[in-house]
Amino acid sequence: MTKRPILVFIKRLRRPVFTTHELAKLSGKSVSNVSQSLNFLEKQGLIVKICRGIWAEAGNEYISPYAAIPFLLPRHRLYVSFISALHLHGIIEQIPQVITLASTGHTKVIKTTIAVFSIHKISPLFFKGFDWYKGGKGNFLIAEPEKALVDCLYLASRKKKAFKFFPELHFPDSFSIKKTKAWAKSIPDKKIRVSVIKKLEEILKINYPA
Repeated sequence: MTKRPILVFIKRLRRPVFTTHELAKLSGKSVSNVSQSLNFLEKQGLIVKICRGIWAEAGNEYISPYAAIPFLLPRHRLYVSFISALHLHGIIEQIPQVITLASTGHTKVIKTTIAVFSIHKISPLFFKGFDWYKGGKGNFLIAEPEKALVDCLYLASRKKKAFKFFPELHFPDSFSIKKTKAWAKSIPDKKIRVSVIKKLEEILKINYPA
């Protein structure tokens, strides 16, 4: 089994993005051996390196920056939220320069060959309100539109200037004000909760004038 070329195991995964460690586990080869094989395949133009330990099949039509999200932090779950989620939901037209993600891990920026990912820490008690994306950009978790907006205000209350001001917002008929307010009221930290509710009311006055 271990004598088979690593490309066989890549094909067996049946997805465009994969990691060095999962190929090592699947093939029975050492991580260093698999790394050498992957570097060789990259030189041949058969695969591309996304970042350390994460790879993708070259030319695969299903490759997108979002397809790499589940592999960025192996020990933590991630979901697309904030500005990126609002864009994918059609609420913000402007395409974000970075993909914004929510996590219970440390805030950090991960630069890859296909995108820059900005990961922001939120309370484990507030790490909810997301589901699998229904589009064709990859298999990843995304906040529902109401939660994505509240997540933005959540970060803004913690002195994150990039989330204090929004481009023009276009709320679809399906957007629920009631659900948005409920998310704001469910924030565990009282100080943050009060700040978010106040900012949310300002946004609603502009977009839903009486």
